[in-house]
Amino acid sequence: MRSSVFNEEVKAVQNRYFSTDFKKKRVRELENNLVCIADICKTYHVSRTSVYRWIYKYSSMAKREVKQVVETKSDTKKIQSLEERIKELERALGQKQMLLDIKDKMIEIAEETYDIDIKKKLASKASSGSSTTKKSTNTK
Repeated sequence: MRSSVFNEEVKAVQNRYFSTDFKKKRVRELENNLVCIADICKTYHVSRTSVYRWIYKYSSMAKREVKQVVETKSDTKKIQSLEERIKELERALGQKQMLLDIKDKMIEIAEETYDIDIKKKLASKASSGSSTTKKSTNTK
């Protein structure tokens, strides 16, 4: 008795028909990457084979023999996380640049206020350790 109920459910699923407009609309959604094949299969209880038949029959890309690159969701998430990381690094770089600009302005104001040359003093201290010595030449 239980197997007869199961067979009736299977027959109900197998005897469904979809209109041409419905199929074309699903194919357009696939071409525009709004849905994936698995989504259509789950939502409308259609086999992957049927969806691929729709694609081959109604896709404008398939008729022109254009290959459609389908990106996996993990790749999409990876790209999004990398883009977020780039934005984060750009923000940090911008903040560091602002700090450098503020420090340069503070040095400039201090030089004008106290009438001393801070930049030259900082530069001379940094270069004192990296100076080169002259070699003495002996003449005979």
